[in-house]
Amino acid sequence: MAGLQIRCLSSALAPPHSGSRRVVPGLANAVAVPFPVSDLSAKIRKGRGRCVLKATAKASAGRDVNGSLPAAGDHDIGVVSIHHVGILCQHLETSLEFYHKLLGLKINEARPHDKLPYKGAWLWVGSEMIHLMQLPNPDPLTGRPPHGGRDRHACIAIRDVSKLKDIFDKAGIQYTLSRSGRPAIFARDPDGNALEFTQVD
Repeated sequence: MAGLQIRCLSSALAPPHSGSRRVVPGLANAVAVPFPVSDLSAKIRKGRGRCVLKATAKASAGRDVNGSLPAAGDHDIGVVSIHHVGILCQHLETSLEFYHKLLGLKINEARPHDKLPYKGAWLWVGSEMIHLMQLPNPDPLTGRPPHGGRDRHACIAIRDVSKLKDIFDKAGIQYTLSRSGRPAIFARDPDGNALEFTQVD
């Protein structure tokens, strides 16, 4: 986080050539700063034809005040892979009809089902898993983007997108294709959770 202080004449100066800079509202042609206005916390004091802007430039979205991404840290925590993705469902049996019977994901019987205070099931996705959890969903079920690629989603790699299209067509499940033209399908499970299925060799 960096601080800056700019002293200016509130009306005596002509507007500076800002280029890619943003003129701070409230300073009436007096000052331009190279930080996005939304990243500034400013306090303006006026008196005797002068104004003082005290601003703090904040790093946004993981970037520093110059817009650069931070360097990778030196902390090696030994990341191996994603272990599982948790998916909320209203009725476990209905979700199993979709994930287990329609998509063919096998249930991991080795995972305990009786040690948690809610119903659930673990399904294999390659060497990783999906954990179905019968719990209330805090997200709205309506108003979601029609294309699942614009919503939070989990992506499953498959061998044959065209075969999955046939399965979805026969089951009456709506889907959209990748907007980039690559072989991928986006669909939603019975609870509206978005899923991507991308074809890999």
